[in-house]
Amino acid sequence: MEWNTFAHEADIGVHGSGATLAEAFAGAATALTAAICDPARVDARQAVAVDCEAPDVELLLVDWLNALVYEMATRRMLFSRFDVSIEPDPGKAGLPEDGRPLRLRATAWGEPLDVARHQPAAEVKGASFCELAVRRQANGRWYARCVVDV
Repeated sequence: MEWNTFAHEADIGVHGSGATLAEAFAGAATALTAAICDPARVDARQAVAVDCEAPDVELLLVDWLNALVYEMATRRMLFSRFDVSIEPDPGKAGLPEDGRPLRLRATAWGEPLDVARHQPAAEVKGASFCELAVRRQANGRWYARCVVDV
């Protein structure tokens, strides 16, 4: 799994990639944390379950990231590790072949926000549809990206 952030006017882009769609979504979640603070400073001490459902992979990414923003805000936590599963397998086209919605089930591990130790640089308000893209590349790897409002 890989992740990074990218500059986007007044906001921040998040990007994840991996051998599977689930790895790409986990990478995008790590990049979301990196938009706030250094993920390496966040201990994976407390598990939080997150479930999302959407008709396609792009909407699922937005729902996933917004669910994490919600959990961070209401629990006053940051997350650094993500175990993601997506069913049914979206295949090459990014859609289930039988028309069922995609379902994401995940566990996010993190800890309560400690301003002195985490040194948050921004507050993420939510994931947007700007530069939203989830694709399987020719080499078989998945990438997931969008811009988050800060």
